[in-house]
Amino acid sequence: MFDRPGRGESAILVQVGIGQAPGAEEQQEFAALALSAGAEIAGTLTASLRQVNPRFLIGTGKLEELRQLLQQSGAEIVLVDHRLSPAQQRNLEKSLDRRVIDRTGLILDIFAQRARTHEGKLQVELAQMEHLSTRLVRGWTHLERQKGGIGLRGPGETQLESDRRIIGQRIRSLGERLARVARQRQTAGQKRRKEEIPTVSLVGYTNAGKSTLFNRLTDASVMVADQLFATLDPTLRRVRLPEGTDIVLADTVGFIRDLPHELVAAFRSTLDETRQSRLLLHVIDSSDPAHKERSEDVVRVLREIGADHVPRLQVYNKTDILGIPSRVDRAETGMPARVWLSSRTGLGVEALLGSIAEFLRIALLKCTVEIAAADARTRARLYDMRAVVAERAVDSGGWELDLKMDRRDFDDLNRQARLRVLPDSMEESVTRSSNGLPPSAHETGHH
Repeated sequence: MFDRPGRGESAILVQVGIGQAPGAEEQQEFAALALSAGAEIAGTLTASLRQVNPRFLIGTGKLEELRQLLQQSGAEIVLVDHRLSPAQQRNLEKSLDRRVIDRTGLILDIFAQRARTHEGKLQVELAQMEHLSTRLVRGWTHLERQKGGIGLRGPGETQLESDRRIIGQRIRSLGERLARVARQRQTAGQKRRKEEIPTVSLVGYTNAGKSTLFNRLTDASVMVADQLFATLDPTLRRVRLPEGTDIVLADTVGFIRDLPHELVAAFRSTLDETRQSRLLLHVIDSSDPAHKERSEDVVRVLREIGADHVPRLQVYNKTDILGIPSRVDRAETGMPARVWLSSRTGLGVEALLGSIAEFLRIALLKCTVEIAAADARTRARLYDMRAVVAERAVDSGGWELDLKMDRRDFDDLNRQARLRVLPDSMEESVTRSSNGLPPSAHETGHH
C-alpha cells in the first residue's frame, strides 16, 4: 500500500454536484477548507452527476480524468467535497494510489489542528475515533489472520477485529472523560443561573466575524483570522449592558454546511452553552452573496443540537464593506429583529447592546399551579423550562408548583395544557431576569 504523507502536501480538489454543477460559493468554501488544513491546491476537478457511483462516487470517465490530473500535477492527496462511504474511499485510494480524504475527514483534521483546551482535544479525538471506526479497512496491509506458532497462538482474532476493539475501548474512555467535563460545565452554568446572570451566545457561519465582535464587546483577545474555524474552543466573558446589568457572552465554534455528525455529537457538551443560553446572537456576514444559504445552514445545525427553541437576534456584520450605516430593524411586535453593524469599526455595537437589554427585559410571572398525577408530562416541561421554584405533593397524588417564568412562555404552555392556577397566587411584573425571554424574532432575509 501507499505511504501516508504528512501535512502540507499538494492536493487535487474534487467537487461534485448531484443534478447540477457545484456553485462558485461552494467551490470557494471548499478551497478555503483545504487551505485551512494546510494543503497546497495543485488543481481542481468538478463533476455534475445524475446519480452517485456506488463504487467511486464519480463515473469512470471522471476517474480517468482525475488520474491524469494527478500524474500531471504530481499531487500527493485527493480531497473530495462530499461524504464518502468507507468502500468508496477505499476504492478511490486503490485506483489512484493516493490518499483520499472526504469532506468529513478534512473538517476533522482542521479541528484537530485548532483544538487548544483539554476538552476540545478530547472532543476532536472522540469525533476522529467515531469516524475511523467505520473505515478501519482503509490503508491496512495486515488484515490476514494473526500468525500462529509456539507462544503466539490465540483466539484467532483478526487484526481488524483487534483494532475495532481497541478503538471501541478508546471511544468509551473518551466518552466517560467528556461526561465528567460536561458535569463540571453544567455546575458552572447552574451557578450563573442561580446568580441570575443570563448567557448570550454568538452563533453563525464560520468566518462571519463572531470572534471580532466578541473582542469588540468584551475587550478580549480571542484569536481572529481570515480562515475557517479560527475559533474552536468556547470562550466566556462578562459584559456590562447599558442599564448596568451583566451578561455572560459566549463565543462558539462556527457552523458550516454539512457539518459532520461526529463533530456535532462530540461537541454536544460544549454546545450546551448554546442550548442553555437566554439569547443567541446570529452573526451574519452581510457582505457574503450567499448569506441567506449560510443562515439556513446555521439554523439547521441549531435544530440538530436542540437549540432552535432559543430566541435569536440577527446581527448583520461587516456593514463597512457594503458602505451602509448601522441600524436596528424591528419586528411587528416592536422588538429588535436585526442589528446592522461593523464589528471591525465598532459602528452599531452600542445599538446591539441596547437591543440585547431589550430582549432581556421581560414580563415576569409568578404563580402557583396544580398539576394532576396523570399530567406528569406538563410537570416535566415546566422543569425543562426552569420555571419551577418549589414543589409540594398534594393528597390527590399530584403536585402544587410555584412558578416563576416569562408571561409569554406561560401563555403558550397554558394554551396547550390548560394549567390550573390557584386563586390569588398570580403576580406579574416587568423586570430583567434569566428565567425567560420573548420568543424568537421572525427571521427574514436581506433588506
